[in-house]
Amino acid sequence: MTQDLHSDIQAPAKIDIIGFLARFAPLIFLIVLMTGFALDEPRFLTPLNLFNVLRQVSIYGLLAVGMTFVILTAGIDLSIGSLVAFAGLVAAAVSKGGLSNRFTVGAGQEAASHGWYLAAFAAIAVGLAGGFLQGFAITRLKVPPFVVTLGGMSAFRGGALLFAAGGPISGFEPGFVWMGQGRIFGQVPVPVIIFLAFAVLAHVVLRYTRYGRQVYAVGGNPEAARLSGLNVRAVTTSVYVIMGFFAGLGAFVLAARLNSAEAVAGTGYELTVIASVVIGGTSLFGGVGTIFGTVIGTILIGVLLNGLVLMNVSAYIQQIIIGIIIVLAVAFDTFAKSRRRTS
Repeated sequence: MTQDLHSDIQAPAKIDIIGFLARFAPLIFLIVLMTGFALDEPRFLTPLNLFNVLRQVSIYGLLAVGMTFVILTAGIDLSIGSLVAFAGLVAAAVSKGGLSNRFTVGAGQEAASHGWYLAAFAAIAVGLAGGFLQGFAITRLKVPPFVVTLGGMSAFRGGALLFAAGGPISGFEPGFVWMGQGRIFGQVPVPVIIFLAFAVLAHVVLRYTRYGRQVYAVGGNPEAARLSGLNVRAVTTSVYVIMGFFAGLGAFVLAARLNSAEAVAGTGYELTVIASVVIGGTSLFGGVGTIFGTVIGTILIGVLLNGLVLMNVSAYIQQIIIGIIIVLAVAFDTFAKSRRRTS
């Protein structure tokens, strides 16, 4: 009787600390970081500064949303900074009325200018084409994503330098500039609205659509996905096309925000974007991650850099800190993945 009684008593469920941290660590770290900066520097929590942080990370955020799709399939894209520069220059030239007018500034410029929507379409079209070419090379030519996008980084940067002819393109019509510098309700920057709107859209696609489940399946186990009937090649190509779309959109917003486009734009974006995605909990091994985590990771990096600036920390030290955080995030991801395999 006593033995039966003991057998009926269930052992208390163990709390999976590692699993909890793997899921909520970015959000917890963001809250702790904001609290620490607010206590040290009263200016940090002012609406002006918070909106400034969001505006600064909006471009990175758009790119990080696209990068989440790529990394979920265990891929990588090192070309985004170069593609942003190339697409931004094309958008700028379209806005100015064509190649012959791309360096025109001042009187007569607005008469030759095309609408901002044509400039946005041109930037996105360049991004889509770049993404498709890289996805095609990865899936059809069977070249590793690292090598393809490394080559793309060089090729797109060269194309940007050739297109720019050694100089920036600047001085756009007011509608174009408003998309990067405008504010809604007098407070909320337009780039922030664009970033959050597309983040929500991407979240819905990944979580509630069949395509989203296919992306996770390909990243989790591509061979099993293929045997279950999924077109792994098409899904893999599509995530690079999506990355290209966000690169084009980000290029347009960046050019509008700066009122200028140049061949050196986007330099070093790869590090920050990949860091945002990985810190947000998306596994470099594929199959695990969310858009919500990416948004948190993007804001976390923005808050960290902004707080360090307010504390007068050297820009060189800031880069060291970001590098250390990336290594720690990947190390934790590796540990959590190995633990899931053994459990």
